[in-house]
Amino acid sequence: MSDAGVGAAPATALRDADATRRRRAFGRLATRNRLAVLAALVLAAAVLAALLAPWLPLADPDVVDTPNRLRPPLAAGHALGTDEFGRDLLARLVWGARVSLTAGVASAAAAMLVGVTLGILGGFYTGWIETVIMHLTDILMAFPYVLLAIAIVAGLGPGLRNAMVAIAIVGFPIYTRLVRGVVLSLREQPYVDAAIAAGTRTPAIILRHILPNTLAPMTVQATYICASAMIIEAILSFIGAGTPPTIPSWGNIMAEGRALWQVKPFIVFFPAVFLSMTVLAVNLVGDGLRDALDPRLAKAI
Repeated sequence: MSDAGVGAAPATALRDADATRRRRAFGRLATRNRLAVLAALVLAAAVLAALLAPWLPLADPDVVDTPNRLRPPLAAGHALGTDEFGRDLLARLVWGARVSLTAGVASAAAAMLVGVTLGILGGFYTGWIETVIMHLTDILMAFPYVLLAIAIVAGLGPGLRNAMVAIAIVGFPIYTRLVRGVVLSLREQPYVDAAIAAGTRTPAIILRHILPNTLAPMTVQATYICASAMIIEAILSFIGAGTPPTIPSWGNIMAEGRALWQVKPFIVFFPAVFLSMTVLAVNLVGDGLRDALDPRLAKAI
């Protein structure tokens, strides 16, 4: 048997044992961390409602019905009431979930792709590559996230796509910092030194040994970036720099109802509750994933 075959068997056994440990940790977590399970169910319901919005028995979110404007919650045919144009608020909130969830997931994915790539390069390579990447990260992280996103949108122009680009630019430095720290510790591991001594090419070392070991912290961080992205998208839409007013989103709905806050507070209250519950669910799911994926915490569960 070749040396490669001998070395592959223990590595496969270790991966199988690690996968089994994680499955058991998830099982124990599901029974003990009921809050994370409940948050996952709430998040799944929000995603399902957003995906099935075109087929749900809801009113058209864009139909103007002036005679029924500002109807209160539980009015006939309008479970959550109507806005100042008579549009059904429940329908607009469900369709708005599509915008918020899309913005959160897409922005987090883009930030992960850029941040992980730069983090691996900055952690594995030294010299000018590391210097340039870390200086760029430090510059971006020196600005408040929301103000930087507003400045980027101001330069690119309003719109959902530009808002997601701005959120991704704001979010990727966090990934870069996190992944670089993980790579710096992994680079000193004996199996990486052994791979280098065996003549393994650098791309193969990164794909086989470095990248898989960054998945756990990346997965947890993705939930927090996704939650932050939904909040920033709502802020940008609220000030008119995000989603166009013709597309229902939670930020737009709150912006349209702020002038009537004192007389019809439910127009702002319901989208705020939807946004808060979704963001809280994403964060609680992230906490649960952290507990399940962290080996030290998993042993304590």
